[in-house]
Amino acid sequence: MGIGLILRSFGLAIGQLSDRRFRRVFFLGIALALALLIGFTAAFAGFLDWMVPEKLWLPILGEVTWINDLVSWGALFLMLFLSIILMVPVASAITSMFLDEVADAVEAKHFPDLPQATKVPFGEALRDTINFLGVLVGANVLALVLYALFAPAALFIFWGVNGFLLGREYFTMVAIRWVGRIEAKKLRRRYTGTIWIAGILMAMPLSVPFLNLVIPILGAATFTHLYHGLTRPRHETGSLHHPRRSDLTG
Repeated sequence: MGIGLILRSFGLAIGQLSDRRFRRVFFLGIALALALLIGFTAAFAGFLDWMVPEKLWLPILGEVTWINDLVSWGALFLMLFLSIILMVPVASAITSMFLDEVADAVEAKHFPDLPQATKVPFGEALRDTINFLGVLVGANVLALVLYALFAPAALFIFWGVNGFLLGREYFTMVAIRWVGRIEAKKLRRRYTGTIWIAGILMAMPLSVPFLNLVIPILGAATFTHLYHGLTRPRHETGSLHHPRRSDLTG
């Protein structure tokens, strides 16, 4: 059921691009991701330009004056390279910002029988985002050791580590809207394998320049479908069986 459900969820997410409400968030997410990448790249290029002297003396070559020009002309390639590294935290930030809009659009079209989900308060969502970014950065720093030790498998390690982390975040953010934080963690543990595989399938295109720009919003939509596919009984065609957060706390 796992792979089939994941692929079906992703296909439904792509299919919703015909929905004007969803398409607006989709293109807004792409624009924001691109703006963040350009901003990061410009800042990094500026730092390199500041660090590299206008004239540099090198053995054999003598005085070199073209290093700054190389940095400037290499900005596009620099952005492509940095997009592979930076798109994971960028995807996390964008998903946190637009999750409610994406999930509402998906549920309005594909799950019209559902009541309105409980929105996560902004302060709580911001705290979760900051905490997750810390975990994400820390895990990737530690993974550098594995990249060095197992260089031929570095890309697969990157996908595995970030797929696990992104899957956990995507699923948790969707689930919290319906069943609260405690139950969301229980569901996440119950479906760890499926969530991890889905996260890897999101992490893989995040390492492809330009393609990675469309993944944050599509990932949020995919995990919305995945959550409902995992938690709604297969025979269900009518009313919702999920407990509301108010039910759990009351």
